[in-house]
Amino acid sequence: MSASILTSYIILGFTLAAPIGPVNSARLSKGIKNGFWHAWIVGIGSMIADGIFMLMVYLGMVQFLGVPVVQIFLWLFGGFILIYSGAESIKGASKVTLTCSREKDSLFKCFLTGFFMSITSPLSILFWLGIYGSVLAKTAQTNGTESLLIYSSMIFIGLTFWDVFVATLTTGFRKLLNVKSLIAVSILSGMSLIGFGFYFGYQGINALVG
Repeated sequence: MSASILTSYIILGFTLAAPIGPVNSARLSKGIKNGFWHAWIVGIGSMIADGIFMLMVYLGMVQFLGVPVVQIFLWLFGGFILIYSGAESIKGASKVTLTCSREKDSLFKCFLTGFFMSITSPLSILFWLGIYGSVLAKTAQTNGTESLLIYSSMIFIGLTFWDVFVATLTTGFRKLLNVKSLIAVSILSGMSLIGFGFYFGYQGINALVG
């Protein structure tokens, strides 16, 4: 098992986490408003959810995700979480300050935000089922099943690197902003989350009445 192969799986995990979506929008919002630890803990919550999805795919426990009732629940509840988080971001925008904004959100609340955004997102489920499932299949075919756990761990390390990178980036970027810019970022992030939430809700309602 070469170091280059292990590195490639770390890079895969890093790039899998990179696309801009609800969780990354929340990371940026929390990090710019509150600092490194708040952005990092949002990512930790999301990563735990990702780890659960990976474990489910790894153990082959994904059959129940095909049940229509489960899918509808995930769409609707995920939409609620996103809309609520977006509204909170917009509502709290006027309270953002350069000196006190680090005290606005608790770390536990940030953790729950990241976790519930990921664990209730059908897009996350389909993403991990499709991407990670295909990675497992390819790895098993090429290297045998005994290497699956090691390669899966490398993917998770890549996710961790992305979380630290975003948290560091937002902390550095935050120092370049003034209060008005922070408020604008908070509002834009909130609108982004609400947009994702309405999309999730629409999908859930469509599945319910379809």
